[in-house]
Amino acid sequence: MRLMRLGKTAALVAVLAALPLLGGCWYVAAAGAGAYGGYKAKEAGYSLQSPVKKDGAKKDTTKKEAAKKQEAAKE
Repeated sequence: MRLMRLGKTAALVAVLAALPLLGGCWYVAAAGAGAYGGYKAKEAGYSLQSPVKKDGAKKDTTKKEAAKKQEAAKE
């Protein structure tokens, strides 16, 4: 009887000691979920840009390009 109780107590102590070690697993799981989401977004045609938009979408011209177009229009 005493031996069974000691075994249960040892198992409980082992589980409680292992819990802090598993804390880092949440970060790995979250990183994996984010990576999967990024992969699926890339499959759908999205790319990492700011702001995020689909590949092949109409691209805004930069200020330099707009200034060149205005100068060319004046000439």
